[in-house]
Amino acid sequence: MFLFPFFLAPLFHEMRVANDERAGIRKRRCSCTKDDFLPEQSFQSWGNYVQALKETPSRLMDRVTSRSLDSAELEVKARSQHEMKKTLTWWDLIWFGMGAVIGAGIFVLTGLEARNHAGPAVVLSYVVSGVSAMLSVFCYTEFAVEIPVAGGSFAYLRVELGDFVAFIAAGNILLEYVIGGAAVARSWTSYFATLCNHKPNDFRIYAHHLAQDYNHLDPIAVGVVIIICIIAVVSTKGSSRLNYVASIVHIVVILFIMIAGLTKADTKNYSDFSPFGPRGIFQAAAVLFFAYVGFDAVSTMAEETKNPARDIPIGLVGSMVITTTVYCLLAVTLCLMQDYRNVDVDAPFSVAFQAVGWNWAKYIVAAGALKGMTSVLLVGAVGQARYLTHIARTHMMPPWFAHVDQKTGTPVNATVTMMAATGIIAFFTELDILSNLLSISTLFIFMLVALALLVRRYYLAGVTTSGNRTKLVVFLLLILGSSITTAIYWALSDGWILYCITGPIWFLATLGLRLFVPHAREAKLWGVPLVPWLPSLSIAINIFLLGSIDRASFARFGVWTGLLLVYYFLFGLHASYDTAKEMEGRWRKIEEGTKSVDKGVAVNNQNSEPVAPA
Repeated sequence: MFLFPFFLAPLFHEMRVANDERAGIRKRRCSCTKDDFLPEQSFQSWGNYVQALKETPSRLMDRVTSRSLDSAELEVKARSQHEMKKTLTWWDLIWFGMGAVIGAGIFVLTGLEARNHAGPAVVLSYVVSGVSAMLSVFCYTEFAVEIPVAGGSFAYLRVELGDFVAFIAAGNILLEYVIGGAAVARSWTSYFATLCNHKPNDFRIYAHHLAQDYNHLDPIAVGVVIIICIIAVVSTKGSSRLNYVASIVHIVVILFIMIAGLTKADTKNYSDFSPFGPRGIFQAAAVLFFAYVGFDAVSTMAEETKNPARDIPIGLVGSMVITTTVYCLLAVTLCLMQDYRNVDVDAPFSVAFQAVGWNWAKYIVAAGALKGMTSVLLVGAVGQARYLTHIARTHMMPPWFAHVDQKTGTPVNATVTMMAATGIIAFFTELDILSNLLSISTLFIFMLVALALLVRRYYLAGVTTSGNRTKLVVFLLLILGSSITTAIYWALSDGWILYCITGPIWFLATLGLRLFVPHAREAKLWGVPLVPWLPSLSIAINIFLLGSIDRASFARFGVWTGLLLVYYFLFGLHASYDTAKEMEGRWRKIEEGTKSVDKGVAVNNQNSEPVAPA
């Protein structure tokens, strides 16, 4: 949480006017020379690098207070040498959305959380995490329509909260995808073992000399990752068609589970509905957020969507509504079929059918689960590569990763790199470690996107007065502070008194934002309804769920964030600074907002409705 002061730093920075001058962007061939990884001026010699390190404080301040433009994020697509092909429609996005989400979360974590934390009330855990995910979907949709690029939340945060916050988020986005893919790949092995009448660890290699939770090596998971990587590299449209087939089979199996499972329902299994109480429900909800991870991958496909303004809202919101409904029905079915104390944590649905005497049904369930997890891996491979591609376009990561193959129209280098990392993690690491760490990264990023949405609506350089900017900062700090305090109190205490203070503070801060700070702009094509209430609620819920995750996972999260900062201060800061300064001579300041005044009405260049000066 030490990063919160940086979130609002760009609001204090006086924005300068940029002109419309454009210049060609130098192309780089895809090769393995030094200039493909570190082409910037700071890395041309040791003397330059030492000088850059000496200037780290001033460069950091520049990056903390710099904000990108919608138009700048669209322009950097040229650094990939070739355009991604626009082949996707809302129909593709709905199936990609369901394919990205419905997988290991529902087929594995449902049993784990029902047995250990929530009991039959796991359905309420899915409702809580589903509401949080839906609020995030609204925020993502507005950004994706306005800024249809492959960078997803990285691009959105760069525009509204600045380079530094965007980089921290970018590192966690990449971590989210790598460990998410690794978790799904290991779950793939578990259900494959069930299909073959074996226990999950029968197909894994036990390494005595490695630490606990890292000593069951999974070569099958690595093989699956390699196959998915090849498919993702060949064609986005081909990936979409394969996803159709896998998702259709998956939906058929899910319908079978619900219909056949409910014929074996026993209401006695619901007699002790919430054995672990509210704390267990929310603790399970924090972990089960893993089950909703993946929808943000759909937003990264905006660059390849034919009509983003129409297709993205239908695709994102539609797939999330379907997914949440399916999750709740499956959770109810599982806990009606079998007492929560007897639920298997590795393959809960397969074992549940076996327990009620339908041994043959477990093969159908296992096959359906494999199809679903294959879809999740495929969509994740497509999405994570596009994140890395756009991050590399800004030179926060080496530009070699931004290369888009001319023949396939896909980011080959980024895809292969991310899937290689996924395969390595999947080979070693157990599912429970992966799921907790994944939930932290995801909730953290979704909270930032909601915060960025509020900044986008209420702050615009040259339009927002200094007084309104100050009020905005105060209200946002109150929203964040009350939410963090609530989460910490929830994690450390069983009391309730403090909630009577933090709850009203959050409500009054949101109300104050609504009444006393005028909108700086309105969404032109599609906007989040009930602003600021829905984004503020998204911030509060995401932070609250963070308070339900175990301390060990936060320690791992802290180590990862520390490694990100080391890389940023040694390489990413200087590469992105040099790139921005190179473009500054051409655009004066690519990173900052522009304005023009025509008859007393300020118009922003970022594809939003004009708003009269406040």
